[in-house]
Amino acid sequence: MNASPRHTLVAAVIVRNSNHDILLIRGAKRGWEIPAGRVEEGESITAAAVREAREETGIDIEIIKYCGLFQHVRDSVCTALFIAKPIGGMPQMSEESDEVGYYSVEEARSKITWPGFREQIDLCLNQEEPFMI
Repeated sequence: MNASPRHTLVAAVIVRNSNHDILLIRGAKRGWEIPAGRVEEGESITAAAVREAREETGIDIEIIKYCGLFQHVRDSVCTALFIAKPIGGMPQMSEESDEVGYYSVEEARSKITWPGFREQIDLCLNQEEPFMI
């Protein structure tokens, strides 16, 4: 008998301030990345994105665009990616982030070491037609 498939659903968010800089966190596991985390049972994907941004960075956000779903087949992880704007809070470290800050797109791309994170940012920022939620 085959087991039911098990996938992890992650909500990730590219937070851009009024200067169009990107909010990044530096964590112990993956280095520099955008705020992201697992969607909890009974939680909407957008609510998870808002929660994760707040937990990891201290920033309250408003989702403004859905960018797409990215699948990491080997690890059975699907990531829903959004663009958001900050609406409150101040950047602060957390249990999941050793450093938090806004960086230009170029600087953010150079800080991120995992190619998948750079690819997600590039694909999301280069979309011509936004998909509004």
